[in-house]
Amino acid sequence: MRLAPLVLLLTLLLWLAFDRVTDQRDDARRERDSAQWEMNGLREAARISGEMLAERDAIDQRNTQELTDALTENERLRRAVSDGSGRLFVRATCPATGSVPATAGTARMADAGRPELAADARPDYFTLRDQLAVSRQMILGLQQYVRGVCQRSPAQQDTTFPNLNKRSTQ
Repeated sequence: MRLAPLVLLLTLLLWLAFDRVTDQRDDARRERDSAQWEMNGLREAARISGEMLAERDAIDQRNTQELTDALTENERLRRAVSDGSGRLFVRATCPATGSVPATAGTARMADAGRPELAADARPDYFTLRDQLAVSRQMILGLQQYVRGVCQRSPAQQDTTFPNLNKRSTQ
């Protein structure tokens, strides 16, 4: 009979130790599952981030090439006008007949040519063309970036870091 309480006490201690080990195992499994889930989320975030960077780089490369082509063409036109192989004409209309006095040289034929920019205004014209090409490519690039990178579908954005800061409190 003395042995029965001792066996009962030993059994109770073994049961408590086994229960504690089981609880620790369950906690370790939950932490492992949570870490794996978070790791999968981070991998997905890294994949999406890589895609976004690739899209951004493609947009930048495409618009940089278009800008380079536009500036090269503008420089070609500038050289053609400078060396005389090309001319820079201005679209203009002559004023109505009644607005110019009759004594203003109606018999002069030199005024009958096509209107051109003055020589000192030509560099300004090409500078404006350069600035217009740069501005255009900047605007197009930003629009493409917003459409291609910033406005991704909400489903893709929500799965990037779904529960990064949520830890299991069990």
